[in-house]
Amino acid sequence: MEYIKIRLTDDFDDLESRLDRTISDLFHSMRPGFSFSKAAWKPQLDVYETAEKIYIIAEIAGVEKEDLELEINPRAVRIFGKRSGAPPADNGKYRLAEIQYGPFERVLYLRTPVDTENVTAKYKNGFLYIDLNKRPHSQKQKIPINIE
Repeated sequence: MEYIKIRLTDDFDDLESRLDRTISDLFHSMRPGFSFSKAAWKPQLDVYETAEKIYIIAEIAGVEKEDLELEINPRAVRIFGKRSGAPPADNGKYRLAEIQYGPFERVLYLRTPVDTENVTAKYKNGFLYIDLNKRPHSQKQKIPINIE
């Protein structure tokens, strides 16, 4: 009899995200027009953290500030928008087209909750810099209970 190892984890969001990405990448490689998301491309990210903060850097060169949006909740960051491209010349044809244009989206699920009231974001030289303050694990939110 063979045994199957099962690893129980709290990282279901991360596992689901990786599974979605793997399936999407598999189908996209077979048929480039296929995607689970309406986004045409995903910006590359660098994420690092200290004991107090999480830092995210997104590479989004060529995106205008008015075409860029950022949403944050205590457990996730969503960067989305669109990059407009220059149309090709009427009498020319592409020899190489690697730059991706159109809508983009990137959702990053966080392992540690963050303080959504204390976030800074800046856009400089094609990079979006996001600084998030971690919420202390000891910080609890009391929920009132109504009696009917």
